[in-house]
Amino acid sequence: MAFPASLVPELAHHLTEHAKAGRTGLVLVGARGGVLRRNNFRRIWLRTLASTGLGDVHFHDLRHTGNTLAATGGATTRELMQRMGHSSVRAALVYQHLVNGRDHQIADCVDGQITKVRRPPRGPSGT
Repeated sequence: MAFPASLVPELAHHLTEHAKAGRTGLVLVGARGGVLRRNNFRRIWLRTLASTGLGDVHFHDLRHTGNTLAATGGATTRELMQRMGHSSVRAALVYQHLVNGRDHQIADCVDGQITKVRRPPRGPSGT
């Protein structure tokens, strides 16, 4: 899956310093390099939040933010489904409805297409 190029340095650092090596290696590992358990993850996550000053952010909020940004960027329902790994449109529609503010943008785009092909208005004499 494609992801923002601006995140490559951070991801590369994380993979080098904190993940299991290899194609099948875990991206998030426990203190001893094994599977990260829910209780351990919560402790690590809360420590991370405290060090960054982000406040009360749930890990799942990151997924929600990424999909909202993708929807705002123009991702279709099918594209959102693929990014999220969902087979139904229900979850993707959550993100689609968040971009309702694009209504004016969509209308302007349609207007631009109409303007390109519209004949000039006729004068008062019909010519």
